[in-house]
Amino acid sequence: MKDLQSSRSIYLKGWMFLAILTISILLILIENFSWKLTILLALAIWSASRLYYLMFYVIEKYVDPTYRFSGIVSFVKYVVKRRK
Repeated sequence: MKDLQSSRSIYLKGWMFLAILTISILLILIENFSWKLTILLALAIWSASRLYYLMFYVIEKYVDPTYRFSGIVSFVKYVVKRRK
């Protein structure tokens, strides 16, 4: 599969992810609203975002400059390989 290179398409993809995220959160909260659920959703989204940032940017820039992120599966393989 060829890499996505069009900046317009990349921005569109980002907006689509944001729309999916927003609609999903709203549907979950409409179905079962509680402040506890709202806080837990916010924490889950925040921590998942920070984990992704760590896998994508921090490891590549500060821990191992030879590592190139290509997805979550590649990161898991990288961690398992480094432990051996």
